[in-house]
Amino acid sequence: MAKGKVVQVIGPVVDIEFPAGELPEILNAVTIKGKAEGVDIDLVVEVMQHLGDSVTRCIAMSSTDGLMRGMEGEDTGSPIKVPVGKECLGRIFNVLGQTVDKDDTPVGNKEFWPIHRPAPKFDEQETTPHVLETGIKVVDL
Repeated sequence: MAKGKVVQVIGPVVDIEFPAGELPEILNAVTIKGKAEGVDIDLVVEVMQHLGDSVTRCIAMSSTDGLMRGMEGEDTGSPIKVPVGKECLGRIFNVLGQTVDKDDTPVGNKEFWPIHRPAPKFDEQETTPHVLETGIKVVDL
């Protein structure tokens, strides 16, 4: 996968310059790993825009504290993917598909879907009215 260098950091917005002709696609995940001032950096950013001159504008999925210009970012070649299936029921995940609940057991499912995907076709949607129970008394009344 293509590797680039961080050229600008403004809050959660990160600009990364890649070699000519090796720009990652929009919505692809880019990982930035390194060490800065004794702090380990392990950050995932999502490509939002191609600015020109082989520079991409990305949005960070977690804090950019400690991120510096010149750090290396690597295109993953795919969008951010999260686990799906029955194994995920009752678990809490962050936007990267990592569990954030206190249960230490791994999810163990084999199916992952991208966080950005087309909406289901109209004929795949259920159109009959029915009561959707949420389990929250105030909402269900």
